[in-house]
Amino acid sequence: MGVHSDQWIRRMAQEHGMIEPFAEGQVRLAADGGRAISYGVSSYGYDLRVSDEFKVFTNVFSSVVDPKHFDERSFVDMQTEVCVIPPNSFALSRSVEYFRIPRNVLTVCLGKSTYARCGIIVNVTPFEPEWEGHVTLEISNTTPLPAKIYAHEGLAQVIFFDAVETCEVSYADRAGKYMNQRGITVPRI
Repeated sequence: MGVHSDQWIRRMAQEHGMIEPFAEGQVRLAADGGRAISYGVSSYGYDLRVSDEFKVFTNVFSSVVDPKHFDERSFVDMQTEVCVIPPNSFALSRSVEYFRIPRNVLTVCLGKSTYARCGIIVNVTPFEPEWEGHVTLEISNTTPLPAKIYAHEGLAQVIFFDAVETCEVSYADRAGKYMNQRGITVPRI
């Protein structure tokens, strides 16, 4: 298994629509001209952006968190340019980018160090061969203070690994439950 470079990522995005919308290089300026948490192609990966759609965890209804019977009342939905996650809590969001992963590729999505150095952790997650969709992102605030997340800026890096052999059964072949997801997707069984 090998890691793919920026050249491969650009080619796959342009020729096969692997990442849409796609930023050719590292973008460091926000829409308002100020500094942004970077996104776009890096040396061996792609820094994805977080959308302005968030589901912030709340304990208002004292629900039990159960992945088999998830109560969507555990979240407050918001659309905002800056999401404030309460102390020791988390939010779900989605990537701005829509991904189409080739059959011979596995990716790993990791949080960016800018947020990690503030105690904000993005759950590590793979994108399996032939999965496609918006990435649902789990953003944890591990600090005892409120934490800001900036919409339309970088949040996580995706690293692309090339398989030595193509998988026998892909995510699409087994009709994975998160296939073609759009928007923020809560746990499914």
